Amino acid sequence: MIKRIVTIGALLFVLKASAQQNLVKYVKPLIGTEKMGHTYPGATAPFGAVQLSPETDTVSYELNGHYNGEVYKYCAGYKYEDKTITGFSHTHFSGTGHSDLGDFLMMPTVGKLKLNPGTAKQPGSGYRSSFSHVNETAEAGYYKVKLDSYNIIAELTATNRVGMHQYTFPKSEQSHIVLDLTAGIYNYEDKNTWTYVRVVNDTLITGYRQTNGWARTRTVYFAMSFSKPFKSYGSKYENQNPVYRGFWRKFDQTKNFPELAARQIKMYFDFDTNADEKVKVKVALSPVSQANALENMRFEIPNWDFDAVKKQAQNTWNKELSKIVVNADQDHMVNFYTALYHSFINPTTYMDSNGEYKGLDQDVHKANGFTNYTTFSLWDTYRALHPFFNIVQPSRNNDMVKSMLAHFDQNSLKMLPIWSHYANDNWCMSGYHSVSVVADAVVKGVFNGDAEKALQACIVTSNKRNYEGIGYYIDKGYIPAERSGISVSNTLEYAYDDWAIAQLAKKLGKTDIYNEYMKRSQNWMNNFDKQSGFMRPKSENGNWISKFDPMSTHGQGFIEGNSWNYSFFVPHDTNGLASAMGGKLNFAKRLDTLFSMHLPDEFFAETEDITREGIIGGYVHGNEPAHHVPYLYNWAGQPWKTQAQVRRILEMQYRPTPDGLGGNDDCGQMSAWYMFSAMGFYPVAPGSAEYAIGSPAVNSATIHLENGKTFSIEAIGQSSKNVYVKKVTLNGRLITNYSLNHTDILNGGKLVFLMSAKPNKGK
Repeated sequence: MIKRIVTIGALLFVLKASAQQNLVKYVKPLIGTEKMGHTYPGATAPFGAVQLSPETDTVSYELNGHYNGEVYKYCAGYKYEDKTITGFSHTHFSGTGHSDLGDFLMMPTVGKLKLNPGTAKQPGSGYRSSFSHVNETAEAGYYKVKLDSYNIIAELTATNRVGMHQYTFPKSEQSHIVLDLTAGIYNYEDKNTWTYVRVVNDTLITGYRQTNGWARTRTVYFAMSFSKPFKSYGSKYENQNPVYRGFWRKFDQTKNFPELAARQIKMYFDFDTNADEKVKVKVALSPVSQANALENMRFEIPNWDFDAVKKQAQNTWNKELSKIVVNADQDHMVNFYTALYHSFINPTTYMDSNGEYKGLDQDVHKANGFTNYTTFSLWDTYRALHPFFNIVQPSRNNDMVKSMLAHFDQNSLKMLPIWSHYANDNWCMSGYHSVSVVADAVVKGVFNGDAEKALQACIVTSNKRNYEGIGYYIDKGYIPAERSGISVSNTLEYAYDDWAIAQLAKKLGKTDIYNEYMKRSQNWMNNFDKQSGFMRPKSENGNWISKFDPMSTHGQGFIEGNSWNYSFFVPHDTNGLASAMGGKLNFAKRLDTLFSMHLPDEFFAETEDITREGIIGGYVHGNEPAHHVPYLYNWAGQPWKTQAQVRRILEMQYRPTPDGLGGNDDCGQMSAWYMFSAMGFYPVAPGSAEYAIGSPAVNSATIHLENGKTFSIEAIGQSSKNVYVKKVTLNGRLITNYSLNHTDILNGGKLVFLMSAKPNKGK
C-alpha cells in the first residue's frame, strides 16, 4: 500500500503483569509523524474486530470538490505531532495508505455541551481536548491519556469484539459523554448513508451505521452500555433537509427521545459526577445485528472490572508474543516485539461470537468450523505476512484461506479477494495475490480444506477477462500500455501469481494445469527489454513505448514503483531473470547499481508516497514491490552482498524512535519482513517451500511451533560489525546453497550462523 515515513513509536510500554516471560514490555505501538500518521496507539486484542484508539483530528477527504491531500496524514486517525484529541473510535486500519472506518467516536467532556469537534487552533471551540504525550501511555491492549481541557483521565482496553472505556471525571453537574456517529476516517459529507440509535434504557443503547467509502456497502451494528445511568440525553441532526419529512416531526427528537434515524446523528449523555468518579462504557460491535452486538458484549465482558479486562488483554498478547522468544540488544528487542505485535493486529476477526457474519451478498452466513476474517491487504501481505503466519500462526492462516474461499463463494463476480474489507472488496492495488496465499498454504501443508475447490477458485479468478487487463494478458502475454496505466506491474504480478497457481496444481498432481500456468508465468519476458535491461511498457502493436524513463514512477506502467525496482520483480524465476540480464555477474552489477545510485529530486517531486528516508540508493524499501530484492544476490552467486544489504536495511529502516519505520506497515508486511530478516531467512517466492538465507540481527530466537516442536536460531558472534555469514549449519549439517526448506523448520531443530566481519566469498 501507499506509504511515506511511519514510526515505531515513542510511547514506552510498562507492564506489571506477573507472566513468566513478559515480552509485551518491549512493545511500542506505532504512532504517526508529520509525514505519515498512518498508524495508531490504542487497545485491541490479537486479530481483534475492535481496534479502539484516539483520533487527533478530523479532516475531510474532499476539499473544494477535489481530493484533500491533508487527509492522507490521517489514515489511522492519530498523528503524533497533533496537540488535541477529538475522541475515541472503535475501528481502524494499521499502517495503510488509504483508509476508512473510525466508527462510533466517543468523547467525555465537562462543562458547556458541545457537539462539534471544533478546530485544533481553537480547541475550546468544540468538544476536542488538548493533551500531552507526557500524560499518555500506550501498551499492547491498553491506552491511557489525560484530557487536559476537562481534567478527565481516559483509559481504553478491549476484547475481540468489545471495547471498554473508563473515564475518571472531576466533580461536576455538567459531565457528558458525546457519541458522534458522523465522525469517520477519510470522511466526507455523504459518507454516512444512514444511522440509527435506539435508547433501550438509561444504561443501554443500540444502533448501527451504514457508510459508503472504501467499502461501499458497510454496515456496523453496536451495543453500548454505561456503568452508571445517565440523567438525560439528547441528539442533534446535521444536514437534514429532506424533501419528505414524514410525521416523525410531531415529536421533539432532540431531547430524551428513544428512537432516532437519520443520515447524520450526534448523541450526548449527561451525568452528575463526584471527584475522581469512574464512569465505564462497554461498546460491542457486530457485522450482523444489534442483538448480536449485545450478545457479544455479554459473552466477552459480562462485568465491569476494567482492570480484569486489561489484564486479560495483556495476558493474551503475552501468550501470542511468546510464540517467538528472541535474545538481542535493546533496540532489536523493541523492534522485534513491536513488529510481532503489528503482525498480529490484522487481518481482523469478522464474525460474531455465535459464528454469524454478513457476506458479500449482504446475507447472513455462519462460519462453520473456522474463524472468518477480513482486512486482507493482499498486495502487501502475500509477500511475507501470510508466509510468516504459515510458521507461527498456521491454524489462523488456514482459517484466513477458508475466509478467502467464502469470499469467492459470496462474490457475484466470482473472484478471490483483492482487498477484503467488511463484506466488501475495495479492489485496491494490482494482481490477484490471494492465489499466492492459497497456494503457499497448500504447498506448506497448512490448509486442511478442499484443495481442489481452492485450485478452481484460483483458476476462475485468474481468468476474469474484464478485470485489470487479464483478457489482454491471456491473449497477448502482456497488457498493452494503451489499455492500462499499470500495464507492466499487472503483467509481472499476474505472471508470479500464475506460477503460484502452477505450484498448487503440481501439489495436487494436475500436470496439465501445472504446464499451462508455468507457461503463463513466463509472460514477464514480454515486458523485458533486453536492449535496455529494463521492464518496459509495450504498445498494443508490440512496440516499446518511445518515452521511457526507468526512474519515473508516473506514466511508465508501474504502480507504487519505477522500472528500476520492478525490473527485479520476477521472484519465481530469478535464474531466468539473471540470464536475461546477461548472466550472474551482470545481474549482480545491476543490483549493486540499484543499491548505490542517487535518486534525483524530481523523483520525489512526482510521488507523494515516498521520501528519502524510505530509500537506500534506488531501492525503495518503503514500498513492497522490491522487498525480495536484497536476497537476489544469493542467485547472483554473491550471498555476502545479500547479508550486507539486509543488515543495512534492518538498521536504517527500522528504529525504536518516533520516525523509525521507513514506510507504512501495511497491515503487517513491513513488520513481517523485519522479523524474517532479523532471524536470518526470507520467503522470496511464496508458493515455494524454500527460504533464502540472509544475515540474522538477533543473537538467538526460538520459534514455538504449533505442532509442539521448536525451531531455534543462534547467531554466534553476531554484532553490528559482524554482519557476514562465515558458515551456517542446520542440526550440525553445513548449508552451502543459502537455502532453508519449510519442512526443516516444521521438523524442529537448530539453525546456527557463525558470523564474521569479513565476507565469505568462497563457494
